Formats: sequence, structure tokens, C-alpha cells
Amino acid sequence: MKRIYYQILFILLLLICTALFFKEVSSGGIRFPHIDKVAHFGVFFILAALFKRAMTLPNWGYILVLAFYGAAVELIQGTLPHRFASFADFIADIAGILCYLACHAGWQQLRKRNHHE
Repeated sequence: MKRIYYQILFILLLLICTALFFKEVSSGGIRFPHIDKVAHFGVFFILAALFKRAMTLPNWGYILVLAFYGAAVELIQGTLPHRFASFADFIADIAGILCYLACHAGWQQLRKRNHHE
């Protein structure tokens, strides 16, 4: 897929996630402890994957940009009457980013090793 498509997908996902992060959340009948942490981890894992395909940066660049976005989301949520800021959510964001980058690096090493065999 061409880089421009990944750039468009990344921006669309960023806009959708931003809207969802600021939306009022209603508690449903089924309770899953820490589901918000799982959601933050998953969203930032996917954002990191799309961002890495959309732009060419060193890994610290992906971490810095997405961590800034995660911190901004938490700070803004802290100002909303129906949401609250959570440092644990921010840690889940960082974990999702780092986990994707580690998986990607491992996959690249595996492909390189298999290519040379």
C-alpha cells in the first residue's frame, strides 16, 4: 500500500480516536475491570503501527509524537466535566507504542534472519 494511504488512515484514526477520547462514556451492564487501559493500549498500538507506515522517523520520534498526543488527551480530559485525566491511561498509551515498536523490530529481525538462510 502506498505511504499516502497510510497517512490518510493515520489521520482518520487520530480524528476518530480524539472524538472518542472526549466523548461522554456511559457505563454499560457488563463490567470489565480496567477496560479503559486495554483500550488505550490497543489504540496506541494501532496508532504506532499506522504512524510507522505513514512517516519515516527514528523510533524515538514515533514515541515522542504519540506520547505528546497521549498526554494532551489526558490533560484535555481533565478539563471536561464528564471525563477525568488518568496517569495510568497515559502509561497504557506508552506501553502500546513501545509494544508495537518492539514487535515490529522483532518481526524485522526474524524476516532478515529468514531471508539470509
